[in-house]
Amino acid sequence: MNDVVTDEAPPRGEDRGRDDRRPPNDRPKKRVVNGWVVLDKPVGVTSTHAVALVKRALNAKKAGHAGTLDPLASGILPIALGEATKTVPFVMDGRKSYVFTVTWGVETDTDDAEGKPIQATNRIPDPDAVAAALPAFTGAIEQIPPRFSAIKVAGERAYDVARGGGEIELKARPVEVDSLRVIAHDGDRTVLAADCGKGTYVRALARDIGRVLGCLGHVSALRRTRVGPFAEADSVPLGELEALTLGGGDGLTVVHPVATALADVPCVPVSRDAAGRLLRGQPVILRGRDAPSEGRIYATCNGVLVAIGDVEEGELVPHRVFNLG
Repeated sequence: MNDVVTDEAPPRGEDRGRDDRRPPNDRPKKRVVNGWVVLDKPVGVTSTHAVALVKRALNAKKAGHAGTLDPLASGILPIALGEATKTVPFVMDGRKSYVFTVTWGVETDTDDAEGKPIQATNRIPDPDAVAAALPAFTGAIEQIPPRFSAIKVAGERAYDVARGGGEIELKARPVEVDSLRVIAHDGDRTVLAADCGKGTYVRALARDIGRVLGCLGHVSALRRTRVGPFAEADSVPLGELEALTLGGGDGLTVVHPVATALADVPCVPVSRDAAGRLLRGQPVILRGRDAPSEGRIYATCNGVLVAIGDVEEGELVPHRVFNLG
């Protein structure tokens, strides 16, 4: 359920839509779509299936997601289309926000509601006790990922080893939790909100807080509300996207520009000649009083994204170029 992404279950069987039953020569030709769809993924859909549904709705040639979201979870799933797939790492490295429910009294083998109970208590904490425990889980902390996670151990995914009944020992890793706070409390459940960095596991937070409180706990609901530059206000529900395209529209009104993923990267405009050199993979000298002398930047020409690269001694060396002209 996270990158805070957790591991993703293998895609479940999917119903084939009407378009899939057409003869191959009768299907619409795939089109080039470049940009980001910020999907509000519903519970019960895998990230892989969600990408396939968006790709089919927009009839797009190429798509991928930035940060897996488990079937149990809902919320922000940024989906990159076409040239936007080249900017996926910038989104995945961004900060993330979650609202999640912890059910106290039971710890499961997956640290969420889909797992089997492995320990239980009859102790339920009050909201003050929960709030008092949270500071120990904020800032730079060490966290042991869940056994059912996508982390590789000796070349195998941890969840594959765990599902096969094998023993697995994961080492603690450094992660950053910017904030962690109580939103609501009702009976044996507490709703928490977290802002965190890449690699943080919400399930592990719930597990470890439960252990510290002596009552145990697991995640019973999770919603991701932000990934990098993308928030709920930018998102579109799956049903709304499908309705747009089924109603005869092209769905492109919900596609964000490729450069939206680069909100935290400085932008430098370049001339047409310089853009041509960058597109050929050649470095260019940046001129002007405000030109950076070093660091990661992206270049545009007449407002169109051209390249991402590093500035070394006043020269931009492209690492990724974009065919958006």
